[in-house]
Amino acid sequence: MGKAKSESSLSTNSGVKMKKELSLIDGVAIIVGIIIGSGIFVSPKGVLMYSGSVGEAIIVWILSGFLSMIGALCYAELGTMIPKSGGDYAYISEAFGPLPAFLYLWVALFILVPTGNAITAITFAQYILQPLWPTCQPPYEAVRLLAAATTCILTVINCYNVKWVTRVQDVFTATKIFALCIIVIAGIYYLCIGHVEHFADPFAETNTKPGFIAIAFYSGLFSYSGWNYLNYVTEELKDPYQNLPRAICISLPIVTITYVVTNIAYFVVLSREEILASNAVAVTFGDKMLGGFSFLMPVFVACSTFGSLNGAIFASSRLFFVGARQGHLPRAIALINVKRLTPIPSLIFMCLITLFLTIIEDVYVLINYVSFVESLFIMISVTGLIWMRYKRPEMARPIRVPMVLPVLFFIICAFLVTFPCYVTPVEVGVGLAFILCGIPVYYATIAWTNKPAWMVKSYDNFTNACAKLFVCVPEQAHTS
Repeated sequence: MGKAKSESSLSTNSGVKMKKELSLIDGVAIIVGIIIGSGIFVSPKGVLMYSGSVGEAIIVWILSGFLSMIGALCYAELGTMIPKSGGDYAYISEAFGPLPAFLYLWVALFILVPTGNAITAITFAQYILQPLWPTCQPPYEAVRLLAAATTCILTVINCYNVKWVTRVQDVFTATKIFALCIIVIAGIYYLCIGHVEHFADPFAETNTKPGFIAIAFYSGLFSYSGWNYLNYVTEELKDPYQNLPRAICISLPIVTITYVVTNIAYFVVLSREEILASNAVAVTFGDKMLGGFSFLMPVFVACSTFGSLNGAIFASSRLFFVGARQGHLPRAIALINVKRLTPIPSLIFMCLITLFLTIIEDVYVLINYVSFVESLFIMISVTGLIWMRYKRPEMARPIRVPMVLPVLFFIICAFLVTFPCYVTPVEVGVGLAFILCGIPVYYATIAWTNKPAWMVKSYDNFTNACAKLFVCVPEQAHTS
């Protein structure tokens, strides 16, 4: 007890805050590692299903990467203009005030982040267990237990040491790039021996309906999701004014080229019917091309999702940390461990919500809700960039993108948000209803300033209990 107290005093005097430990290479690994998760191995089916043809599907993949690059450049301006961790939450708060920022935090807390993490963890468990049940699906209980255990292990690593997190990220990013290289090389070989039949009429059965094109982009952009996660950890990035835009400009072209070439390899080897009939395109590809080594593909997919989950846990925990620091979540979530200098309560809080979602059997039905809500708030963030160009021109902007980029990005996001309304009205309606439910929560918990004494005391008791349990204190600047 005395030792913990002395550690707390020492850390407080020297200033307790998270260190700037992320280099440019770490930033690139985080972006690439988070983006390249399970999407490229499984979602080509969704893009092809809604686009209708091989040619249009490839165009969707290229334009999804281009759109992500434009968005990332806009976020580079936002991230260097508002150099705070928290990403969209910080930008929406700065541009439009506390209520819209809280609504983003509300949705991120219960839908965007834990759902994405749960899906990634479940995908990892399914693929790592698949070799043990080669002729059928692994048991539900085994998949969920392994997904929960993986989430807990990665949470512990994130609690223990930031450097461990970056090392895990670097290793598994390299592994997934290696897996995609195998797919590309196999596709080139198949093409060189004369198999071009799947490109005989690449635009046959092209779907030109705007709503279905928007849904095709949802599937493509789902595979690119994560390009804005480095903005969640800006405060831990060394020299963010240079390294944030550099990491973005290095990462997005790498991912786009990798995705497009990989999809061409899929289309060379597999017919349109084979892709649409497959639940995991990469595994079907491996069964056809790798022969006795086909078992490697589920392992590679598992490694890819493991690295993606690690990066997502690291980055998204900072979102909730910043939200709590601003008073929009319980103050206990804004505590930092005095020895490890990591936001342990935020990590554990997010882990618990993710564990709950891994139990839900139909968690995959939430993907459409996630895609719509995420597109909506990204559009709001970029609207904030345009708004602040006119209302706050005096703000320092180390990076200033041409105005045409945020305007173009806004128009495309508006298309992606609007046109699916008549294709998937239920998902859009549920997503909007959940956002609106956050308004009374905001006024009951944040805007209500004259709370009863018993309620204030219960909040303080909870914060103090977490501080003692996790040996944490609030973030503090240097004091003499």
